[in-house]
Amino acid sequence: MTTLRPFTCNDMFRFNKVNLDPLTETYCLSFYMQYLAHWPEYFQVAESPTGEIMGYIMGKAEGQGEYWHGHVTALTVSPDYRRLGLAATLMSFLEDVSEKKRCYFVDLFVRVSNKVAIDMYTKLGYIVYRTVLEYYVGDPDEDAYDMRKACSRDVHRKSVIPLEHPVRPEEVDT
Repeated sequence: MTTLRPFTCNDMFRFNKVNLDPLTETYCLSFYMQYLAHWPEYFQVAESPTGEIMGYIMGKAEGQGEYWHGHVTALTVSPDYRRLGLAATLMSFLEDVSEKKRCYFVDLFVRVSNKVAIDMYTKLGYIVYRTVLEYYVGDPDEDAYDMRKACSRDVHRKSVIPLEHPVRPEEVDT
């Protein structure tokens, strides 16, 4: 049976296998520690009965007013444990935390080339809110979709009315 539990500092020494996927963004240790210190309620790990890390989700709450929202910073599941519904379970967890924090929506960024993830998020009720040009640095840089799902507080679902034009990364906060 899979266990969802809070991410701990020790997990940073055990989650390399999960981060090996080329579509998983890997950050420096201080970045993970910052999230763990500031938003521990948004940082969960899925653990197998043998204690192996199957996947994790890392997020935060940010914004002001009608832009107060939950944000998925990272979601990944080890290739050995894909197609078991773990990603959907982790997303549901983060959405529940965002509801409790009275957020208006949950958002995330995904590479436009990551069709598997885009399809999964769409099935979970997310929409493409906007395209962020050259969001991911590489050779060449890659665009991202900013995908969103309204929370119950957004009664009129204003947060998920798609923008008609793409934006640059420096315009993301607007």
